[in-house]
Order: sequence, then structure tokens, then C-alpha cells
Amino acid sequence: MWLWTGRNSIRGALDIRIDGTPLFSSVQATWNLLERSAGAALSDASAAGWAVIVKEALANGRLTRSGDAGGPETPLGLASASSGVEPDALAIAAALAQPWVSVVLSGAVGADQLASNLRALDVPATVFPDIAEPADGYWAARSARPWT
Repeated sequence: MWLWTGRNSIRGALDIRIDGTPLFSSVQATWNLLERSAGAALSDASAAGWAVIVKEALANGRLTRSGDAGGPETPLGLASASSGVEPDALAIAAALAQPWVSVVLSGAVGADQLASNLRALDVPATVFPDIAEPADGYWAARSARPWT
């Protein structure tokens, strides 16, 4: 059974057992260069043997070339320009670089996006820009986004 949630729920779920057997064996949670608050809990889940599935690695488009955190004048955009790799591929590579990650969902909606996202597999180990935001601010901005 898998769990999809944030850091507090992950920590609580790690202790849930039925007849001594853990109830959950995997978790799906948001982690990206902007929102890293669940990282320690996801590491604990991985250490407990859970599969860790990262969603929103592109922060709902914010970490793409057209996003507010991936544009040309942003730290991610500058890292993209210097490496020759699109911001989305760098953002996905950063998620894949976490030692506790089992799977990163891309969210690509077309062949071009998928091709760009897949370039993350070719990004060498590197230092990714530290652009983390406070979790409260990240989630408030996410809630205010217009969804289509």
C-alpha cells in the first residue's frame, strides 16, 4: 500500500503497523528544488524499505524555462545556460540525485516535454542551485496559482 502526503504524515505513517507488519510500503510526495521540506522524512521512509515516489519535481511548471523559477535570469536558468541543459532536466536530475528516491514522475504532457525531461538522465552529478523556499511560502504560492 502506498501513501501520498507531506512530511508530518510520512513520519506518522512509518509507525503504523497491523499485527507487526508495516501498513505502507511506498510513499508519493512533493519534493523539488523549491520545496524540500519532506526530504528528511522521505529519507527515513527509504531507510525503512519504502519505495519513494517524487511528484511535482518541476514545481507545477515553475522550474521550467517559462516558469518564474527557471527563466533565464534565475539561478536555475543561469545553471541551465552554463551547463547546456534545460531547467526542467536539471530540476528532475536534482530529484533523481537524492539517495532516497525510487521514482521521479515527470508530468510531461507531450513528446517535446518528455524528450526534454529525459535529458535529466544524462546530467552528470553536479551541484544544483540552492533555491529552496520556506515551505509555508511555497504552498501558499502553489495554492494561489491559476489552475487550468
